[in-house]
Amino acid sequence: MLYKEFYSYCMAICRRYIMNDYDAADVLNDGFMKVFTHIDKYDASKPFKSWIGKIITNTAIDHYRANLKFADHEDVNEYEGVGYEAVVYDQLAYKDLLVLIQGLSPAYRTVFNLYAIDGYSHEEIAEILKISIGTSKSNLFKARQKLQEKLAVLNQNHEMLIKKTDTDGRQ
Repeated sequence: MLYKEFYSYCMAICRRYIMNDYDAADVLNDGFMKVFTHIDKYDASKPFKSWIGKIITNTAIDHYRANLKFADHEDVNEYEGVGYEAVVYDQLAYKDLLVLIQGLSPAYRTVFNLYAIDGYSHEEIAEILKISIGTSKSNLFKARQKLQEKLAVLNQNHEMLIKKTDTDGRQ
């Protein structure tokens, strides 16, 4: 019953971190296994949804750590301006944004999710992923750059489609 009730919520968390549905389902099941084995540690004075969400997020991060080598990451300690908040995110549907985020490399995607969606600080991300704070900032900066590039392409394609529709409609 618990699995059924929180499946969608937890699968959405997994899909933010994991590239394909098969691996996301695997992480989801691992996460629920942790929930069931540690249910006695749940503090009833706190929201259950937050507790289960944290377990699922940590399970996804564990999966990330187990499947990724940090060999090609740059450590850039001097990123102070890690980008600006893009207004265009408001204009996208959740699924569209999810597809764009899933198109990022695992390192960029994980840092972006932890920082921009889950609200972790760079210090916390560095500790969780066992990377430097500079690497966290660099990966976030690069993730935002890649997303902005993808959004620009989407916008350009959308404008071309509108022009084509206008031209076709007049004929």
